[in-house]
Amino acid sequence: MTGTAELIIDNKRLALPIVVGSEGEVGIDIATLRDKTGCITLDPGYGNTGACKSAITFIDGEKGILQYRGYDIAELAAKSTFVETSYLLIYGELPTAAQLAEFSALLTDNQMLHEGMRFHFEGFPPSAHPMAILSAMINAASSYYPNMVSGKNRQERFPHHAARLVSQVRTIAAFSYRKAHGLPVIYPKSKFKYTENFLHLMFSMPNEDLELNPEIVRALDLIFLLHADHEQNCSTATVRMVASSRANLFASAAAGVCALWGPLHGGANQAVLEMLEEIHREGDDGSKFLTEVKNKTGNRRLMGFGHRVYKNFDPRAVIIKEQCDKVLAQLHKSDPLLDIAKRLEEIALHDDYFISRKLYPNVDFYSGIIMRAIGIPMDMFTVMFAIGRMPGWIANFKEVMEDPDSRIARPRQIYTGPTPRSYVALDGRA
Repeated sequence: MTGTAELIIDNKRLALPIVVGSEGEVGIDIATLRDKTGCITLDPGYGNTGACKSAITFIDGEKGILQYRGYDIAELAAKSTFVETSYLLIYGELPTAAQLAEFSALLTDNQMLHEGMRFHFEGFPPSAHPMAILSAMINAASSYYPNMVSGKNRQERFPHHAARLVSQVRTIAAFSYRKAHGLPVIYPKSKFKYTENFLHLMFSMPNEDLELNPEIVRALDLIFLLHADHEQNCSTATVRMVASSRANLFASAAAGVCALWGPLHGGANQAVLEMLEEIHREGDDGSKFLTEVKNKTGNRRLMGFGHRVYKNFDPRAVIIKEQCDKVLAQLHKSDPLLDIAKRLEEIALHDDYFISRKLYPNVDFYSGIIMRAIGIPMDMFTVMFAIGRMPGWIANFKEVMEDPDSRIARPRQIYTGPTPRSYVALDGRA
């Protein structure tokens, strides 16, 4: 499709260019609308507004398609790793063996935090939420790298800063977990790969390395990979908006963490566990709960089923379900919440009510179950999401910085407040 769309305002006609993406999605370019008509569009939540052109991720929610740089998510999940996929997202192509080795070396070289950062951790109370710590510490980390904030070699140093952020986010996350639980700090070890190192940082004890279960490592690596990017969601759009002001990479990512923290965005897998806890407290195995969901009684909310973007099925859920089954089979954990989760899954996948409404278990449902099974506390769930999403944020930051047409984001508004009025002193004030 090419050509123009015609907009008529007060009998004035305006031709607006039609823009077509590489996968055939169609947009109407309204960049000149205000200059030529004095009007703006109103689109609360930006659900119908394309804020940018991007070559990173493509989603077709109707068909259940998710692609990173043109690669189907199922193929990447089967053949790639989180580290290799991170390189793909950030730099646009899968790495050669030499490029992957170099990128992995950069991750290893930059996994340690500056020792001065330990004093920052001490300033947080034990009750501090890990997402608050993560955002603050990412921002603070930029203070130790002055050439990130300014300087002529800022762009030349990007590969180091990108690797530093991907690597250190897991170190910060693990430090915050251990501080909250009164555990001694554990340092990264170069012998471990990315996801292995994170599990080591979380659960090893001094002078005693964690025994790493390959299925658990694989499951966590998959969770990171499947969350690595997801088009222009709330947090990614926030990263791009902050980056448009030419803020540095760490500041932009810290803003993304804050946006992700919101329960309507990054807290979905936490909401799944909260639902399971509620069902368990009531002595239910999930059957009564789902009956009440179907009958719309008891104000029940079914969390972790269906998806706002994917209208038929979540392609990530199909992938992670298989690994979830493997983890649970290996761990042989006796956990009533996991039993309830399996009961909900069994009913929803075979009941016409849920099938007809496309209420299938999504990626948040299975990732929440996996993380609980391997011992990650619920308040760390959104942190895990942030670790996985970091390469996508970095890729979007890079895209903004390299776009010659990029300009500072400045949304408009429709003002609905008082019209001009005069100041009148109240209560005898002069």
